[in-house]
Amino acid sequence: MRMDRYLPPEHPLNRFYRVAAAVFGACLMAFGVLGLANRVPLFTTDGIDVLGLSSNGLLAVVSIVVGAILVGAAAWGGPVSSTTTAAIGVLFFLSGLVNLVLISTSWNIFAFEMQNVVFSFVAGLVLMFFGFYGRVSGGLPQDNPYVRYRHHEPPVQEDPDSVLADERRISELEPMCNDEMAVAEGRATPEQQRRVAAERMRHLRQERRRAYEHYRESHRTEQQEISAQNLWADFQDGERPEKSSPAG
Repeated sequence: MRMDRYLPPEHPLNRFYRVAAAVFGACLMAFGVLGLANRVPLFTTDGIDVLGLSSNGLLAVVSIVVGAILVGAAAWGGPVSSTTTAAIGVLFFLSGLVNLVLISTSWNIFAFEMQNVVFSFVAGLVLMFFGFYGRVSGGLPQDNPYVRYRHHEPPVQEDPDSVLADERRISELEPMCNDEMAVAEGRATPEQQRRVAAERMRHLRQERRRAYEHYRESHRTEQQEISAQNLWADFQDGERPEKSSPAG
């Protein structure tokens, strides 16, 4: 499957899809096994209570089968888990609609009661959320695997430009990381201490500039704009902390 190139096993979305499918599938299988353990008739419209839901033999068997499908999809991989979870979520939601109509008729072959209908709606929405997460929602980033797949772009890990950008960024961060590690471990040279202090001041100035722009864009008063540049400007004269004087 081509999508496997875009969702390698270590990708966070891959793990998200597989865990969601496996957990929900295991819960469905447990529900089905408990239903069969009570030896309820297969096609009765009067179910028994299992974990707060009504169940008969047919619903128990279907739950085990659907749960096994979800667990199998989780074992297969992330793309399969995503598609399977979304499809089963749609089926759950449709099942709630259909059984809401059939709940008081002789066609209620799954022995549904109102709590089952509510569960079908909720489970369907949850499964669709898990299945569609990161692939159909709005504002997806350009490095999203499904966005790149739909635009016929290579996966991020295979895109030469992305690989070069990552390597360039790592090469830029590595010296500063080494300097900060040396400072934290107490073995920094004076030059490393100077670079770390300069980087800290650069970040502080960026934060102050960002705060100033925020105040200005929010149409704040001049005094509030000044407070972005002065750490103590937000304190009243009587509230400004006193500096402790040395003893003696």
